[in-house]
Amino acid sequence: MADGGAFPSIEKPMTPLDPRIAGDCRGMNFYRADPAFRNLLDLYLPDDLRAHLEPHYDSLGELAGGHLDHLADLSDKHGPVLHPRDRFGRDHEWIEYHPAYKEMEKIALKDYGLHAMTNRPGVFDWPKKFPYVAKYGFQYLYVQAEFGIMCPISVTDTSTYLFMRYADDELKARYGERLMSQDMDEVLMGAQFMTEKAGGSDAGAAESVAAFDADADDGTGKKGHWRLTGDKWFCSHADGDLVMILARPEGAPDGSRGLGLFVMPRYLENGEKNSYTIIRLKDKLGTRSMASGEVHLDGAIAYPLGDLENGFKNMLDQVNLSRLSHGVRAAAMMRRCLNESLAVAHTRSAFKQRLIDMPLVRRQLLKIMVPTEQSLTMWGATAQALDKSEAGDDDATRLLRILTPLYKFRACRDNIQVATAATEMRGGLGYIEEWVNARLVRDAHIGTLWEGTSNIIGLDVVTRAITKSGADVDLADMLKEKLEDADGVPGQFKGELGGLIERAIAFAKSADDGAGNTECRRASSALYHATSAALMAWEASKTGDGKRLILSRLVTDHRLTTKDPLTAADDGFGKVAAELLLDRDQVNVEEAAAAMAG
Repeated sequence: MADGGAFPSIEKPMTPLDPRIAGDCRGMNFYRADPAFRNLLDLYLPDDLRAHLEPHYDSLGELAGGHLDHLADLSDKHGPVLHPRDRFGRDHEWIEYHPAYKEMEKIALKDYGLHAMTNRPGVFDWPKKFPYVAKYGFQYLYVQAEFGIMCPISVTDTSTYLFMRYADDELKARYGERLMSQDMDEVLMGAQFMTEKAGGSDAGAAESVAAFDADADDGTGKKGHWRLTGDKWFCSHADGDLVMILARPEGAPDGSRGLGLFVMPRYLENGEKNSYTIIRLKDKLGTRSMASGEVHLDGAIAYPLGDLENGFKNMLDQVNLSRLSHGVRAAAMMRRCLNESLAVAHTRSAFKQRLIDMPLVRRQLLKIMVPTEQSLTMWGATAQALDKSEAGDDDATRLLRILTPLYKFRACRDNIQVATAATEMRGGLGYIEEWVNARLVRDAHIGTLWEGTSNIIGLDVVTRAITKSGADVDLADMLKEKLEDADGVPGQFKGELGGLIERAIAFAKSADDGAGNTECRRASSALYHATSAALMAWEASKTGDGKRLILSRLVTDHRLTTKDPLTAADDGFGKVAAELLLDRDQVNVEEAAAAMAG
């Protein structure tokens, strides 16, 4: 949909901006403004694919900083509306979306194929499926403008993965191509309904029931299908076309092992609406653009995905992909917060001085920058592990088992702190809904709730990834290999990083003490910081970007070292780091190493 006439202009006002008000990021190309991201794409993508995708990353970066950002603002202020009946009085509830939301949907699905690029070849005329590193790179740029709609986009992507992995041939023939279509008149969008009143994190407490009905007709004339009854309590993308859903077959045991995985269409093959109702939409703190609702199942027809005995286990494939996506989304939102904060610091003056020149402002910018850059580093390593795992690498599968929850756990928690700090950087205007900061704060909190709270994810790292799977061994091996390959990084610092990795892993293993696992969150944080610091040092050596080495040192100094709160900090390196990170466009590894030597 063209901007002219449909929406207000997204351009800056024709009259000059008031110099007393700090600027923002609208109009920035988020791809060109992010050299670290571009360097990591060079590092992780094959040269031919990297060159092929360059114009597409660039165009999305332009959109994210301009038109897409404007659409996101409109969608946040004009959320979805549930209509319980149609104009004929039929109980065919439907959800009305603002045109801005529908245009964002088109950009994601039709123009960029974000839901399809790792599920089938052909997106952007590339003859193969894209690697996950490439796909999550697009998500990273898109979410710098809009977070809410990425849930439906991502869940369509992950639902397709789950569906194509476990559906039978008949179901694949019926729905498969449409799930991956970029034709807006044909595409089917996915959804995932897991949460119930009795079971959120405790999914095994779910009460929805599946019963086989020999007389059920799904609109094809073929009888004999499963029917679902019960209530789903938090259904994101409530009007999705194909729903991945858990229910307990009659006679199945209690707990998660008794849950079956089904796919439930919104409409049957004869065009009739399936037997479930969207009761209401949730009035949420954030992600207001996206429709989350409560759903009542009243004998809805659904089809098994895979063996029903493995339903919960199979659903975890989608959950883990969603967790990785949440880490990437947190990275994107933090990058937006950092860019907004830098825009304020460079364009706002107070006390006859630019903010960027004030020591406390510079310190606050570094506190925003460090977790932002850590999360970018974890994007590359985790997505690469997923690519290798999908190619059949068992070591990578175990590595992914620990990297994914680590990433989701810490990046999503950091996102809240970073969004708050960026709001403070803008000052009182950051609290005003006309500016993006308020939305960033609201949206940041959902990352610690969806797909597992911090407690659940911390326990997953310690009690499952480490104790049950032994993935800490694979993590240690990978990081050791990276450090050995990190040419140009000072040997003393590599030794320090190696020691921190050993200590972090030992702490995490001891956290599973059988007495409540109360240290699992601290242990997960320590592992995340040690892992990201080591990877940053390796990235510096491979890209020649000395800023990654400076950032690695800041992680060890400020996120892995205890400070006496009653003693003045000797932060001479922090001042040097601020000069190199905030005042220089480029820093080579030799300069960074010299600065670290002091």
